Amino acid sequence: MADHHTSKQFDHELEDVRTRVLAMGGLVEEQIAKAMEALSTGNMDLIEHVIEEDKRVNAMEVELDEACSHVIARRQPAAGDLRLIIAVVKTITDLERIGDEAEKIARMAKLIHTAERLHMPRLELKHVAALAVAMLRKALDAFARLDARAASEVVRQDQAVDNEFRSILRQLITFMMEDPRTISRCLEVLFVAKALERIGDHSKNMAEYVVYMVEGRDVRHLPVEDVEKVVAQ
Repeated sequence: MADHHTSKQFDHELEDVRTRVLAMGGLVEEQIAKAMEALSTGNMDLIEHVIEEDKRVNAMEVELDEACSHVIARRQPAAGDLRLIIAVVKTITDLERIGDEAEKIARMAKLIHTAERLHMPRLELKHVAALAVAMLRKALDAFARLDARAASEVVRQDQAVDNEFRSILRQLITFMMEDPRTISRCLEVLFVAKALERIGDHSKNMAEYVVYMVEGRDVRHLPVEDVEKVVAQ
Protein backbone atom coordinates (compact mmCIF):
# COMPACT_ATOMS: atom_id res chain seq x y z
CA MET A 1 0.00 0.00 0.00
CA ALA A 2 2.87 2.38 0.83
CA ASP A 3 4.43 1.70 -2.60
CA HIS A 4 1.10 2.38 -4.28
CA HIS A 5 0.77 5.67 -2.40
CA THR A 6 4.33 6.68 -3.34
CA SER A 7 3.61 5.82 -6.98
CA LYS A 8 0.42 7.89 -6.96
CA GLN A 9 2.27 10.79 -5.38
CA PHE A 10 5.00 10.52 -8.02
CA ASP A 11 2.36 10.55 -10.78
CA HIS A 12 0.86 13.66 -9.21
CA GLU A 13 4.28 15.37 -9.17
CA LEU A 14 4.90 14.55 -12.83
CA GLU A 15 1.42 15.78 -13.79
CA ASP A 16 2.00 18.99 -11.84
CA VAL A 17 5.26 19.61 -13.75
CA ARG A 18 3.53 18.98 -17.09
CA THR A 19 0.69 21.35 -16.19
CA ARG A 20 3.15 24.08 -15.24
CA VAL A 21 5.04 23.64 -18.54
CA LEU A 22 1.76 24.19 -20.43
CA ALA A 23 1.01 27.27 -18.31
CA MET A 24 4.45 28.65 -19.18
CA GLY A 25 3.75 27.84 -22.83
CA GLY A 26 0.46 29.72 -22.65
CA LEU A 27 2.22 32.75 -21.21
CA VAL A 28 4.90 32.91 -23.92
CA GLU A 29 2.24 32.46 -26.63
CA GLU A 30 0.40 35.43 -25.11
CA GLN A 31 3.67 37.39 -25.07
CA ILE A 32 4.15 36.87 -28.83
CA ALA A 33 0.57 37.97 -29.57
CA LYS A 34 0.95 41.11 -27.44
CA ALA A 35 4.36 41.94 -28.94
CA MET A 36 2.97 41.68 -32.48
CA GLU A 37 -0.04 43.81 -31.49
CA ALA A 38 2.34 46.40 -30.04
CA LEU A 39 4.33 46.35 -33.29
CA SER A 40 1.13 47.03 -35.21
CA THR A 41 -0.40 49.67 -32.92
CA GLY A 42 2.56 51.32 -31.22
CA ASN A 43 0.83 50.95 -27.84
CA MET A 44 3.68 51.87 -25.47
CA ASP A 45 1.92 50.50 -22.38
CA LEU A 46 1.63 47.13 -24.12
CA ILE A 47 5.28 47.27 -25.19
CA GLU A 48 6.40 47.90 -21.60
CA HIS A 49 4.07 45.15 -20.36
CA VAL A 50 5.68 42.57 -22.70
CA ILE A 51 9.18 43.65 -21.66
CA GLU A 52 8.25 43.45 -17.96
CA GLU A 53 6.45 40.09 -18.28
CA ASP A 54 9.67 38.48 -19.53
CA LYS A 55 10.80 38.42 -15.90
CA ARG A 56 7.78 36.23 -15.09
CA VAL A 57 8.71 33.81 -17.87
CA ASN A 58 12.27 33.65 -16.51
CA ALA A 59 10.99 32.97 -12.99
CA MET A 60 8.78 30.13 -14.25
CA GLU A 61 11.79 28.52 -15.93
CA VAL A 62 13.83 28.67 -12.71
CA GLU A 63 10.96 27.26 -10.61
CA LEU A 64 10.31 24.39 -13.03
CA ASP A 65 14.02 23.63 -13.28
CA GLU A 66 14.14 23.32 -9.48
CA ALA A 67 11.00 21.14 -9.43
CA CYS A 68 12.58 18.77 -11.96
CA SER A 69 15.81 18.62 -9.95
CA HIS A 70 13.83 17.72 -6.83
CA VAL A 71 11.92 14.97 -8.66
CA ILE A 72 15.18 13.44 -9.93
CA ALA A 73 16.81 13.65 -6.47
CA ARG A 74 13.83 12.23 -4.55
CA ARG A 75 12.35 9.74 -7.00
CA GLN A 76 15.34 8.62 -9.08
CA PRO A 77 13.01 8.08 -12.07
CA ALA A 78 13.78 5.39 -14.62
CA ALA A 79 13.12 4.93 -18.36
CA GLY A 80 9.99 6.81 -19.55
CA ASP A 81 9.67 8.98 -16.45
CA LEU A 82 13.30 10.07 -16.73
CA ARG A 83 12.80 10.88 -20.43
CA LEU A 84 9.81 13.03 -19.46
CA ILE A 85 11.85 15.01 -16.91
CA ILE A 86 14.74 15.48 -19.36
CA ALA A 87 12.31 16.63 -22.06
CA VAL A 88 10.66 19.07 -19.62
CA VAL A 89 14.02 20.61 -18.67
CA LYS A 90 14.89 21.11 -22.35
CA THR A 91 11.38 22.36 -23.22
CA ILE A 92 11.34 25.08 -20.57
CA THR A 93 14.72 26.33 -21.84
CA ASP A 94 13.21 26.74 -25.30
CA LEU A 95 10.08 28.38 -23.86
CA GLU A 96 12.24 30.88 -21.96
CA ARG A 97 14.07 31.69 -25.19
CA ILE A 98 10.77 32.17 -27.02
CA GLY A 99 9.89 34.65 -24.26
CA ASP A 100 13.18 36.43 -25.01
CA GLU A 101 12.24 36.63 -28.71
CA ALA A 102 8.85 38.16 -27.81
CA GLU A 103 10.67 40.74 -25.69
CA LYS A 104 12.96 41.51 -28.67
CA ILE A 105 9.91 42.11 -30.87
CA ALA A 106 8.52 44.52 -28.26
CA ARG A 107 11.84 46.38 -28.10
CA MET A 108 11.93 46.69 -31.90
CA ALA A 109 8.31 47.93 -31.82
CA LYS A 110 9.43 50.63 -29.36
CA LEU A 111 12.26 51.77 -31.68
CA ILE A 112 10.00 51.76 -34.76
CA HIS A 113 7.19 53.75 -33.14
CA THR A 114 9.52 56.14 -31.28
CA ALA A 115 10.80 57.05 -34.76
CA GLU A 116 7.14 57.50 -35.81
CA ARG A 117 7.50 54.75 -38.43
CA LEU A 118 9.51 57.16 -40.58
CA HIS A 119 10.77 55.49 -43.81
CA MET A 120 8.98 52.27 -42.83
CA PRO A 121 9.09 49.55 -45.53
CA ARG A 122 5.69 48.32 -46.72
CA LEU A 123 5.99 44.75 -45.50
CA GLU A 124 3.56 42.43 -43.71
CA LEU A 125 4.79 40.10 -40.96
CA LYS A 126 1.41 38.74 -39.85
CA HIS A 127 1.70 35.60 -41.97
CA VAL A 128 5.08 34.45 -40.62
CA ALA A 129 3.93 35.36 -37.07
CA ALA A 130 0.82 33.20 -37.51
CA LEU A 131 2.94 30.29 -38.78
CA ALA A 132 5.36 30.54 -35.83
CA VAL A 133 2.56 30.77 -33.25
CA ALA A 134 0.76 27.82 -34.87
CA MET A 135 3.98 25.78 -34.53
CA LEU A 136 4.30 26.70 -30.86
CA ARG A 137 0.66 25.87 -30.16
CA LYS A 138 0.90 22.52 -31.94
CA ALA A 139 4.17 21.64 -30.14
CA LEU A 140 2.54 22.38 -26.77
CA ASP A 141 -0.52 20.33 -27.76
CA ALA A 142 1.72 17.43 -28.82
CA PHE A 143 3.48 17.71 -25.44
CA ALA A 144 0.15 17.70 -23.57
CA ARG A 145 -1.13 14.63 -25.46
CA LEU A 146 2.26 12.89 -25.89
CA ASP A 147 1.48 12.80 -29.62
CA ALA A 148 4.66 12.02 -31.57
CA ARG A 149 2.90 12.16 -34.94
CA ALA A 150 1.64 15.71 -34.31
CA ALA A 151 5.13 16.60 -33.11
CA SER A 152 6.66 15.38 -36.40
CA GLU A 153 4.24 17.69 -38.28
CA VAL A 154 5.66 20.65 -36.31
CA VAL A 155 9.18 19.64 -37.40
CA ARG A 156 8.02 19.75 -41.05
CA GLN A 157 6.27 23.13 -40.57
CA ASP A 158 9.58 24.73 -39.64
CA GLN A 159 10.53 24.69 -43.33
CA ALA A 160 7.58 26.99 -44.13
CA VAL A 161 8.69 29.52 -41.49
CA ASP A 162 12.28 29.42 -42.82
CA ASN A 163 11.02 30.02 -46.37
CA GLU A 164 8.94 33.00 -45.21
CA PHE A 165 11.96 34.46 -43.43
CA ARG A 166 14.13 34.15 -46.56
CA SER A 167 11.41 35.86 -48.61
CA ILE A 168 11.18 38.75 -46.09
CA LEU A 169 14.99 39.10 -46.11
CA ARG A 170 15.03 39.39 -49.91
CA GLN A 171 12.29 42.05 -49.81
CA LEU A 172 14.10 44.07 -47.14
CA ILE A 173 17.36 44.00 -49.11
CA THR A 174 15.44 45.37 -52.11
CA PHE A 175 13.91 48.18 -50.01
CA MET A 176 17.33 49.16 -48.62
CA MET A 177 18.97 49.18 -52.07
CA GLU A 178 16.19 51.27 -53.60
CA ASP A 179 15.98 53.80 -50.74
CA PRO A 180 18.87 53.97 -48.23
CA ARG A 181 16.67 56.10 -45.93
CA THR A 182 14.75 52.91 -45.06
CA ILE A 183 17.85 51.08 -43.76
CA SER A 184 17.26 51.69 -40.02
CA ARG A 185 13.59 50.64 -40.17
CA CYS A 186 14.41 47.67 -42.42
CA LEU A 187 16.99 46.39 -39.93
CA GLU A 188 14.46 46.67 -37.08
CA VAL A 189 11.88 44.77 -39.15
CA LEU A 190 14.57 42.20 -39.95
CA PHE A 191 15.19 41.70 -36.20
CA VAL A 192 11.45 41.06 -35.75
CA ALA A 193 11.36 38.58 -38.65
CA LYS A 194 14.45 36.81 -37.26
CA ALA A 195 12.81 36.61 -33.82
CA LEU A 196 9.75 34.95 -35.40
CA GLU A 197 11.99 32.53 -37.30
CA ARG A 198 13.75 31.66 -34.01
CA ILE A 199 10.36 31.06 -32.35
CA GLY A 200 9.76 28.49 -35.10
CA ASP A 201 13.15 26.89 -34.38
CA HIS A 202 12.45 26.65 -30.65
CA SER A 203 8.99 25.17 -31.32
CA LYS A 204 10.62 22.59 -33.59
CA ASN A 205 13.07 21.73 -30.78
CA MET A 206 10.13 21.23 -28.40
CA ALA A 207 8.43 18.93 -30.89
CA GLU A 208 11.62 16.86 -31.17
CA TYR A 209 11.63 16.43 -27.38
CA VAL A 210 8.08 15.04 -27.59
CA VAL A 211 9.28 12.42 -30.09
CA TYR A 212 12.12 11.60 -27.67
CA MET A 213 9.66 11.25 -24.76
CA VAL A 214 7.31 8.98 -26.66
CA GLU A 215 9.66 6.97 -28.87
CA GLY A 216 12.87 7.06 -26.82
CA ARG A 217 14.77 8.27 -29.91
CA ASP A 218 16.78 11.48 -30.09
CA VAL A 219 15.75 12.91 -33.47
CA ARG A 220 17.61 16.22 -33.24
CA HIS A 221 19.64 16.98 -36.38
CA LEU A 222 17.81 14.29 -38.37
CA PRO A 223 16.14 15.23 -41.68
CA VAL A 224 12.38 15.68 -41.31
CA GLU A 225 11.75 12.56 -43.44
CA ASP A 226 13.71 10.45 -40.93
CA VAL A 227 11.77 11.96 -38.02
CA GLU A 228 8.53 10.98 -39.75
CA LYS A 229 9.84 7.42 -40.23
CA VAL A 230 10.60 7.16 -36.50
CA VAL A 231 7.03 8.09 -35.49
CA ALA A 232 5.50 5.90 -38.20
CA GLN A 233 7.15 2.71 -36.86
